[in-house]
Amino acid sequence: MIPARQVWPEEFARRYREAGYWRGETMGEFLRARAAELPESIAVVGGDARWTYAELDQRADALAAGFQRLGLNPGERVIVQLPNRPEFLSVVFGLFRSGLVPVFALPAHRSREIVHFARAAEATAYVIADQHEGFDYRELAEQVRREVDHLREVVVVGDPGRFTPLSSLEGHGTAFTAPEIHPSDVALMQLSGGSTGVSKLIPRTHDDYIYSFRESATICGLTPSSVYLGVLPIAHNFPMSSPGIFGALYAGSTVALSPSPHPETAFPIVERERVTITGMVPPLALVWIQAAARTKHDLSSLEVIQVGGAKLTPEVARRIEPALGARLQQVFGMAEGLVNYTRLDDPDEIVHNTQGRPISPADEILVVDDKGEPVEDGTPGHLLTRGPYTIRAYHAAPEANARAFTPDGYYRTGDIVVRRPDGYLVVHGRATDQINRGGEKVSPEEVEDQLLAHPNVHDAAIVSVEDPYLGERSCAFVIPRGEKPSVGELKKWVRSRGLAAYKVPDQIVFVDAFPETGVGKTSRSALRAAIRRQMMEPGMMPEAGKA
Repeated sequence: MIPARQVWPEEFARRYREAGYWRGETMGEFLRARAAELPESIAVVGGDARWTYAELDQRADALAAGFQRLGLNPGERVIVQLPNRPEFLSVVFGLFRSGLVPVFALPAHRSREIVHFARAAEATAYVIADQHEGFDYRELAEQVRREVDHLREVVVVGDPGRFTPLSSLEGHGTAFTAPEIHPSDVALMQLSGGSTGVSKLIPRTHDDYIYSFRESATICGLTPSSVYLGVLPIAHNFPMSSPGIFGALYAGSTVALSPSPHPETAFPIVERERVTITGMVPPLALVWIQAAARTKHDLSSLEVIQVGGAKLTPEVARRIEPALGARLQQVFGMAEGLVNYTRLDDPDEIVHNTQGRPISPADEILVVDDKGEPVEDGTPGHLLTRGPYTIRAYHAAPEANARAFTPDGYYRTGDIVVRRPDGYLVVHGRATDQINRGGEKVSPEEVEDQLLAHPNVHDAAIVSVEDPYLGERSCAFVIPRGEKPSVGELKKWVRSRGLAAYKVPDQIVFVDAFPETGVGKTSRSALRAAIRRQMMEPGMMPEAGKA
């Protein structure tokens, strides 16, 4: 097994420790400390479960002992694929306590992804739910076991079938032998966005990850009276650490878990648990905005609505606070590290039009042109970063590391941004999403924002299409609301908003919904594939217009 490592040069590590960013805490220790301070406070609510901090702490210890009885050793990797339920937390803290390294998979992942994660991580165990949303994960585990020889154990929350029930690991009450865990050890592995089709493994240490969500909790104003609602899949980095479930627990808050992000499931939980903060992706924000206008549920406890995971256009940003009665906070970051927030006391101009500024004064930001030369503030460029919680390498991926990291340790994020003179970032999108139309660069987000301002447009997404003359042309996918506008009307609308003629979509396709990634973001790669097929399978896209 290749050791999981994440190493900062000693000069930087010393700097981060001396500044107090890294405090020598571990994931297992911080929960222990919170349980000692707030033993009877509610830590997590989900389904029929309502666990105090003391109970969560005890369950973590019991599972740590159970994992040891299975013969799992410190440093081994364990894939965790669980939906939003309290056992997610008892499992991962049990793994932290026993020195095991969780590798977080989303509930939407299937055999191709899980087999890849298991091989890349050299995983020896796999923790799943029996079923979720009609899918049987035990059948998936059977398939993965057939393809991955070193995957020794499968642990199941619920009916185990032929595998090991989680309940058998937590029922013995025997103490576990605590291994020596160093704060610089890898605590967990997140997954990269996988823009090349294959996700890479992101090793995060106790030191760097705790710093990220500890400071996030402070920026987001979390206290023991706060209630954080996990509506996105909590295995994703955004709802896990920005401030997410871990930031909420660090602050002594309550974590409430929703099995689905949709308003009919989430709104009753907001009302019942008096939720104060939650995080979502832009498509979900639009759904919540519409549902809030007709709901009978009391959403008045909401104080902060975070939107991240993808660019939030200013047009949608302006709708959120009036519709949901809570302060909007934009979040822009990546599982590899850097996270930016608008602050809760920022003026509306910043909150609506930027994606925030970095967590840390030690976050180093470079914005460069295609040749790697720095550009002036106000000029779009490629975002590079390094800092006390941004990784220096992917796990066991030398070729990817050579592409993603500069020789002096900056991470190439793949994002096109503008840095304003005040340090706030405006995201123009992924470099791979930029459309090169005959040598003119088109930012999809800029045009989408103009389409979203139309009263009969619910959502819009623009992707590139290959063109023999221009190289690429633009195609706008539009979800209408109310009376559907015509293609000509929408093109005229975009022109009237003052955009250059080359930015007007070459083609407009009306759809009922967008394909989504596992965390609910709009999948532009799926849209590009659809328009290439439209070139197209009959009936797939009901109506299109082309210039």
